[in-house]
Amino acid sequence: MTEIADQPKVHTPMMQQYFRIKADYQDTLVFYRMGDFYELFFDDAKKAAELLSITLTARGHSVGSPIPMCGLPYHAAEGYIAKLIKLGESVAICEQIGDPATSKGPVERRVVRIVTPGTVTEEALLEERKDNLLVAIYFAKVYGIACLDLTSGRFVLLQVNSTDELLSEIERLNPAELLFNEDWLLPAIIKERKGLTRRPSWHFEETSARKLILKQFNTHDLKGFGCEHLTAGISAAGCLLQYVKDTQQSALPHIQGIRVESSDDSILLDASSRRNLELDYHPSGQIQYTLLGVLDKTVTAMGSRCLRRWLNQPLRDQAILNNRYDCVDALLSNSLYEDVREKLRAVGDIERISSRIALKSARPRDLLVLRDTFAALPGLQGQIADSECSQINELATRIGEHPDFLALLQRAIIDNPPVLIRDGGVIAPGYRQELDDLRNLSQNANQFLCDMESREKEKTGIATLRIKYNRVHGYYIEIPRSQSDDVPDTYIRKQTLKNAERFFTSELKEFEDTILSAKEKSLAFEKKLYDELLDAIATILIPIQASALALAELDVLVNFAQRTSSLNLIRPVLRKERGISIAAGRHLVVEQVSDIPFVVNDLDFNDERHMLIITGPNMGGKSTYMRQAALIVLIAHIGCFAPASKLECGPIDKIFTRIGASDDLTSGRSTFMVEMSETANILHNATANSLILMDEIGRGTSTFDGLSLAWACADYLAKEIHAFTLFATHYFELTSLPEEQSVIHNIHLDAMEHGDKIVFLHTVKEGAASQSYGLQVAALAGVPKTVIEQAKLKLRHLETSAYKEQQTEIGSTQLDLFAINEPHPAIELLEKLVPDELTPRQALDFLYVLKQTL
Repeated sequence: MTEIADQPKVHTPMMQQYFRIKADYQDTLVFYRMGDFYELFFDDAKKAAELLSITLTARGHSVGSPIPMCGLPYHAAEGYIAKLIKLGESVAICEQIGDPATSKGPVERRVVRIVTPGTVTEEALLEERKDNLLVAIYFAKVYGIACLDLTSGRFVLLQVNSTDELLSEIERLNPAELLFNEDWLLPAIIKERKGLTRRPSWHFEETSARKLILKQFNTHDLKGFGCEHLTAGISAAGCLLQYVKDTQQSALPHIQGIRVESSDDSILLDASSRRNLELDYHPSGQIQYTLLGVLDKTVTAMGSRCLRRWLNQPLRDQAILNNRYDCVDALLSNSLYEDVREKLRAVGDIERISSRIALKSARPRDLLVLRDTFAALPGLQGQIADSECSQINELATRIGEHPDFLALLQRAIIDNPPVLIRDGGVIAPGYRQELDDLRNLSQNANQFLCDMESREKEKTGIATLRIKYNRVHGYYIEIPRSQSDDVPDTYIRKQTLKNAERFFTSELKEFEDTILSAKEKSLAFEKKLYDELLDAIATILIPIQASALALAELDVLVNFAQRTSSLNLIRPVLRKERGISIAAGRHLVVEQVSDIPFVVNDLDFNDERHMLIITGPNMGGKSTYMRQAALIVLIAHIGCFAPASKLECGPIDKIFTRIGASDDLTSGRSTFMVEMSETANILHNATANSLILMDEIGRGTSTFDGLSLAWACADYLAKEIHAFTLFATHYFELTSLPEEQSVIHNIHLDAMEHGDKIVFLHTVKEGAASQSYGLQVAALAGVPKTVIEQAKLKLRHLETSAYKEQQTEIGSTQLDLFAINEPHPAIELLEKLVPDELTPRQALDFLYVLKQTL
């Protein structure tokens, strides 16, 4: 912001005040309060005008040029802030805290809050069904990652060893804002993200960070949280806590502890695998094309966020997963889930409400939602408390009840409160007698004025006498100037107008002081009572958070039961032995969005069969088959029943996919380079318990280079890593790999020709495909017929040449998959020839090809 750096020595006092404030928030848009508007100046104004599509104006001059300025009404600021937050910007709210009536010079102002993408808590600024995460990263031989959801108080710490693991975690967490050391050179893929915030190096200093965390949790050490030895993670967590304290400028009582996560607890999915499997994001932006879109029929926003977390962090602990299966079974019994779903509809988002209570930003309607939720808990508990499943009973206990605070809220809050406490009228009548008395004074004012006006008319005989009020002059008696001589001596002149005189009396003045004082006292006292109410509820923040978490988990399990019933899912069987066995597996998303019946398929992996070479035509279903295998395994490892008639699964530690690729222009990597980088990641990090999907390795380079790479990768995965691998390819030469390694088997997606057309059967069969059907698929795609015919001629020429070369140089009797035995190629060419459709040039070309074939 060069204008501020180069500011002249002479400026108005107000602009000098602005410069002092802005100097502390160089990277933040400053909303500077002026009356009923927030104003922005200089570069802030230019940026905000462009991002918000508002008018850029000017005010005064700086260095001889007009000062750029734009403004927005303070009462509409929330909507503008929401838009800026979604664009990754941060906003410093600078309010007038001084009294204009007593201020000498500009009214005192200061920044009362900084709103950043990762620290928003207001309902209007958040996506209801998605976590809003603030993440800090620190590198010190290993990567420390601290993650906080300020809207719930959920605080997590972990450490990872490699950049690939870091990128995987960032993809999983998808933070709204990312804090990093200003001295650290960010990886290119992270630089592309919105919401990046540099922090000074000293904010990551471990000793200071440790002290800050201990003070927050009021503990002597961090052993109780299991993170005493995670120094990089502690540095990241300390920076994150300091940042939140700076932006909120308040205590954080709802952050009660920190949980350590380990990569050993969950199935690892790298960044590209998450994108390829389309768990909760689709390139079109349509949520219904994702696994989350199909699975998520949760009733509450808390449940939806919980499901998203589970989906992005599938577990390896079979005991936890079997407990979830037991819960789903219990909820399916007698369709219990249907009754529980109805009870959950009365539950509000008390997880986020509890954080707003802690931060003293809860609005009256938040308390109304909290009250209604407390009222629904006993009925919900009664619905599940007698379940035969111990896990369901445990959830009922964790949900709890809060009868005392329910009664308090029922007494304190009216049934339909206004949006803001500043408007008053939130606290219910009868809650506090002093407030009722102050309100009665205000509410009875009109009747008092009517009675006084009648008495004064009778006493003075002036029928046109009126008692009025305005904000400037307060209360007054107005009399036409023509009758001003008839006023009593007790009337004191207040103002003279063209056609009227205004007076007041000692009685009216006393009434005015009482009424205005009563209104101010009433609003102030109501605000005090409201703050006391928030303080009272804050004493049970931990029980409310526990209740919210239990309600969210119950909602997800109920959702699993509903999806099981609606989508015909089955309970998985988890084994200690290696292997994956799927009978009649289905791709849930494709099944739901497609208008045609889905063709089910089996999959069998074991120690004697852990690589499948998949061949078949494009559009034949190879990619769908591969993805559905990964999704079925993943679904089972979040505790949900699976789309198959049978699923047995042994230990799985990682899922890798190498499907499709695109340029990474920002880092200067070609499509083939991206493909090879992802392949290298798999070869370095996969284990015998990994599930790997490899599609079309080597297609981005020359035929022999690509074939050699594909062959070597498949051979290495089968021979050295022993991972469960689905290896799709159009290199038919790879179908001979089973002859060298018994653990490799061929399968293919079936298709059949009908005339010149192809029919995809989408059925998986043993053995290799007989041909690629590439020309038929090209015809389906709309490639001109003349081009297809020319391609057919060229194909025959290449096939015949390859066959002759093979016979001459190798002397082998074994044909490749493109070779023709009988009838003679020339006869087939003549049989398919349609002379009337050939141009003269094509006919001449055909004769040359025919002669060469013969």
